[in-house]
Amino acid sequence: QVQLVESGGGLVQAGGSLTLSCAASGRTFTNYRIAWFRQAPGKEREFVGDINRVYGLTDYSDSAKGRFTISRDNAKNTVYLQMADLKPEDTAVYYCAAGDIPSRDSHDYDYWGQGTQVTVSS
Repeated sequence: QVQLVESGGGLVQAGGSLTLSCAASGRTFTNYRIAWFRQAPGKEREFVGDINRVYGLTDYSDSAKGRFTISRDNAKNTVYLQMADLKPEDTAVYYCAAGDIPSRDSHDYDYWGQGTQVTVSS
C-alpha cells in the first residue's frame, strides 16, 4: 500500500500560479499511476490529469491542458501539479490518487490523499 499527502494549496489571485505536491510513503511511486482530481463544493469530483509510473507520460483534462503540468520525481517519491494562469473556476480541493491503470474515473483509484484547498480570487 501507499500513503499520499498533498501540500502546497492556498489562496492566489486570478492569473497566479501554485505548485502542489503529492508525497508518497510505504511504496515508491514507480509502483503506481498517479492522478490529480479536484472537487468544488456541490460538484462532482473532476479529473485533472495523470502521469504514468516510469516514463512521465501524461494526460490532462481540457480545462487543465495548456495551463497545468504534472511531473514526478521517483527518487523523492513525489508527484507535482504545477498550475499557471489560475482562474476562479479552478477553486476546489485538489487530491492526488494512486492506481494501476490509466483512468479518468475516480473509482478506479485505490489510494487517496487528504486533499489541499486551492482558492483563486478574482
